Amino acid sequence: MQIKQGLEKEYADYQAINKDDPYSNRCVTYGEDWANLMEAAIASGSTVKECAEATSRAADTDGITGFMYGAAVSGLSKFWEHGDQLRAWHNREYVKDESKAAEMDKSGATVNPAILTIG
Repeated sequence: MQIKQGLEKEYADYQAINKDDPYSNRCVTYGEDWANLMEAAIASGSTVKECAEATSRAADTDGITGFMYGAAVSGLSKFWEHGDQLRAWHNREYVKDESKAAEMDKSGATVNPAILTIG
């Protein structure tokens, strides 16, 4: 997984903080697995938008929760080389209003799919 330049130490700290709790650790390792699968697809010519959904499912080998998925997106958005593209794709999956999604992109916010409600 390609970490954004200058965030290597912060990412190592993020890994260390989450390693002792199995649930938290799986949020991190799922994100890493997912990023590695996306990087392989990107190397073959895909964009993040084109490969994110399928690789997300492929990386989920043990039935992650919605919260774990959201935590992985948040971590990848911050630390992964292609994280900004992932956040933009992810937010548009949940926020259909383009102006609101663009506002979220600008602020760096990530939709948490675990707290969505159906109206």
